[in-house]
This record gives sequence, C-alpha cells and structure tokens, in this order.
Amino acid sequence: MRVNKELNRLSSSPESTSPESAQKPTPHIEPADGKLGILIPGMGAVTTTFIAGVEAIKLGMAKPIGSITQLNTIRLGKRTDNNTPKIKDFVPLAKIEDLVFGGWDIFEENCYEAALHAGVLDKPLVESLRGPLEKIKPMPAVFDSDYVKRINGPNLKPKGSKMDHAEMLMDDIRNFKERTGSSRLAMIWCGSTEVFHRPASVHHTLKDFECGLQKNDPEISPSQIYAYSALRMGIPYANGAPHLTTDTPALMELARERNVPIAGKDFKTGQTFMKTLVAPGLKSRMLGVAGWFSTNILGNRDGEVLDDPGSFKSKEESKLSALEQILQPDLYPELYEHIHHKVRIEYYPPRGDAKEGWDNIDIFGWLGYPMQIKINFLCRDSILAAPLVLDIMLFMDLAQRAGMRGVQEWLSFFFKAPMTAPGLYPEHDIFIQSMKLKNTLRWMKGEQLITHLGLEYYD
Repeated sequence: MRVNKELNRLSSSPESTSPESAQKPTPHIEPADGKLGILIPGMGAVTTTFIAGVEAIKLGMAKPIGSITQLNTIRLGKRTDNNTPKIKDFVPLAKIEDLVFGGWDIFEENCYEAALHAGVLDKPLVESLRGPLEKIKPMPAVFDSDYVKRINGPNLKPKGSKMDHAEMLMDDIRNFKERTGSSRLAMIWCGSTEVFHRPASVHHTLKDFECGLQKNDPEISPSQIYAYSALRMGIPYANGAPHLTTDTPALMELARERNVPIAGKDFKTGQTFMKTLVAPGLKSRMLGVAGWFSTNILGNRDGEVLDDPGSFKSKEESKLSALEQILQPDLYPELYEHIHHKVRIEYYPPRGDAKEGWDNIDIFGWLGYPMQIKINFLCRDSILAAPLVLDIMLFMDLAQRAGMRGVQEWLSFFFKAPMTAPGLYPEHDIFIQSMKLKNTLRWMKGEQLITHLGLEYYD
C-alpha cells in the first residue's frame, strides 16, 4: 500500500508527467497576427492541390479533412476532466483565412493551369477556384539538371553563381512579402526529388558552404540554395522530399545562428504511413517478420522523376529507414535480424496521381509458424500530402513564434525520414510520434505532459 501511495505521488494528477518538462521553461509565444505567407519551391501536383484546398476551405466549399491542426483534439489533464479542445483552439496558430501563397517552378503555368495539368482535382472544382488560383504565378526557379534528370522547363533564373541564385531568391522573398503584405513567412519544399547525395566537405561548416556557393560547388543542390536563402532571412524551412537539404552541419549551424526552425524530411503519405501503423503493432506483440516487399505504381510527375535511378535512390533510402528503426533488429535479433526488406517504385502514366501501393508481409508466430499480411492501398498521393503541407507550415510558424530553433523533431509525425540532432536515432513509430507532438504542444502552453501511467485512478 505504501508503494502504491509513493507511485501515486510521483505520477501527479494528469497520469504522470515527464521530467523533460522541467528541462526547458515554457516559451513565450508571439501572437499569430497578420498574414502568413507560405513559399513553395515546386508548383506541381502537391502544391496546387494544397493551395486549391485551402482556397476552397476559405470559401466554405470544403472541410480540412486530414489536417491535424484543423480537426484533431488534444486532451488536457485527467481523463475524468473531459477537457479536449481542438488543437487550433489550444495553441495560437495562423488562421486559414490569413494564408497567402507564392512559389517557384521551372514551368510558367499559373496555379490554375498547373492544377488542371496535374489532374488531381476534378475540373469543375478547379474552375470554381479559377480566380484565386490564376493570381498565383511561379517565379523563375533555381534548377540543375544534374539533380533532377527526367524533367526540364523554361522558367529558370538567369545564369550566375550559386550565390547569385541565392541572392535572387532572397530578392524574390522580399518582393513577395511586400506584395502580399505578409507579416511572417515559412517555406516548404514540394518540388521533385533530387538525386541521392551524401554530405560532402562543402557541407561541414557554414563558412565552407558559403564559399561553395561563390565557387559553384557541384555538391550544392538547388534545394540547398532555397534552404540557405530562407534561413539567411530568418524563415522556417521544411523539406517534403527525401533528398539532402537542411540535414547537413552547415545549414543546421545557420538555422541555430539565425534562430530558425527546420524540419523534414519526405512527406509520410501512402505506403510508409501504412508501415508505421502496422510495424509497431507487430513489434508490440513480438511477432517475427521474415520479409516485407513493397511496390508502388504511380503516373504523376513525381513518378516520372523517380524513374531516374538517382532520384529513386533518395526515395529508397527514406522508405527503407522506417522499418529498421521501428523493429530494432539489434534488440530483437530472433524476430527481425534476417528480415528481407525490398522497395520498388514503377512509373506507370495511366495511373496518374492515384498511386497504388502493394505490401506483402511474411510474418511468423508461436513455434515459428509462418503467416502473411497483404495490403493494397489505392491512395491519392497529393490528397494525402496536401493536409500535411498545411499542418507542417502552421506548426513551423508556431515554433518560430515560440522561439524554437534548429531541428523540430516533434514534427516527425509528418515525415518518412525524420530529422534529429546529430547522433540521435529517429522515432518512426507513429504512435510515439503522435504522443511527442501533442506533449510538445502541452509543454508550449504550460500544461502538464501526459504519459498515460494513470496510477492516480486506483488505490
């Protein structure tokens, strides 16, 4: 009985709190006054679906289905308190009606024309939004065919050094902010996946990186130029693709120096979303996994770009990473040490944006007896990605106003290959990620963190 009383004392009222909450003081959050300008490199299927969706929501034509910030709730205190406000009513997020958009693309189509070309949304819906969409015209892009090989376009920055291109992007950002009257900005990469690269010497320090920009170092990609430009101007940057961008010492140094949040990488939308749901369940029951074969067919521009082996390598690395971190074969060798994990992506134009993902999972249970799980996920890639873009941008803006700088690991929930502090392994289990996200919001508002211990309900 004495032990139970001591445990009850330690657990505190809201089902126990974590000592992490005492490590940092609750931040002061600046109000979300004025317009939030969202800047997006790449105005293809995901971007146009996102912008069209927000404009439809503004007009009362649609609901923000799939958006954590708009629809999800957060429990405060005990279960018996029945206090579960919506997240958007709990933390001061930018409002939907205060969002304005701009971006860059290698093609000259405005957002309306690009949405029709992408073919994700029904034409009548796009036509009903023609007015606001036509006003969004892409600025000339920074592009390098060595990094994206399967597409090319005419809407490009004039020739110059990579530092010249960074300065041009910063001019674009200043002009956009003045033109739209935005009080704050945030940037998110929704462009094509760049070819796989590992960090090079030019990425070691900010000084090395800036020297590399001046000297046109081939190891500096277009996405890194966008990120550098944003961070130099104090703008939060998130990477929605799997390639190397802010996950380098140089840009992490810049983010901390400028007190700017960064996050990424690779939107967790279809097949990997399913893996981070199913794999934790198998592990929780200590069921073995002998093999996991995943294949995808898709026919949008993303599929065309990923048809190139270099770009596919970036995606493959991102997709393969989740299972190993969730299953932890080093801790459970008898269950997962010999798992055979294979991922395939096939470009199939008739499929368009309606991606199909097949998973065959060979598992084994008691006494080693084999079983199988089959998943056939017929999803719409951009429909799943669009609300993630909204949530990431609203949370990044929140983090900026709360003075949070550097890697925002609490946003791992949205990414296939979450960024972490150097040397720290990422959490891929979506249920751990969800708890981390909501506990971070509780901490930001000075609420007690919830561990779900719940001993205070019992004698």
